Amino acid sequence: MNLSFNRPAASIFASADRSPSAAGRSPVLVRELSSADRERLMTHFLALDEDDRLLRFGQIVPDRVIENYVTNIDFSRDTVFGVFDEALNVVGVGHLAYLPAEGDKRTAEFGVSVLESARGRGVGSRLFERAAIRSRNTHVSMLYMHCLSRNSTMMHIAKKSGMKIEYAYGEADAYLSLTPADQSSILTEMLQEQAAVFDYAIKRQARRASQMFQAFMPTADAA
Repeated sequence: MNLSFNRPAASIFASADRSPSAAGRSPVLVRELSSADRERLMTHFLALDEDDRLLRFGQIVPDRVIENYVTNIDFSRDTVFGVFDEALNVVGVGHLAYLPAEGDKRTAEFGVSVLESARGRGVGSRLFERAAIRSRNTHVSMLYMHCLSRNSTMMHIAKKSGMKIEYAYGEADAYLSLTPADQSSILTEMLQEQAAVFDYAIKRQARRASQMFQAFMPTADAA
């Protein structure tokens, strides 16, 4: 029997980043991406090393396969979320792919990747949280994840959220039954997106200001 997602996703992951190592860090904000971010997505996935590619895609894939994958993401069908660092690099990506409906049952598959520089901050959990809320708000009744059983990040997310996990031959399938959308889930997603968009705008402004400042600084040769 599948477990029900009876609590808002935000409540499940609210304490994910309260460890001492996370003290003083800015909150992890998740922004929905579009086709305009495709180049950044390409940079993100190509930066994954062999082991990370194995964990994300189930096999060690060459650059050409990643390039094909990113090129063919259909943003009108699927939903992609990203976490940006101060330099506006995409350090975490969550891909929510909607599977063909089976009667009244609608399922979405979630995949996540986080660069090594951003690990230990709860980025993967935040991406999953956002994907779960979007799934509820788009009438998805089942959220599904497939990964290698040694993928500690994905397994941690699955166990933390109460997913039903099935193991076979070194791989794992995790399922989470979702409750229908309500006013709380709709408002939560709206506020999260607004906060992420505002944060991105502030980072972009700060980066442009820094670039302008550096442009006016005297070079070593001039000095």
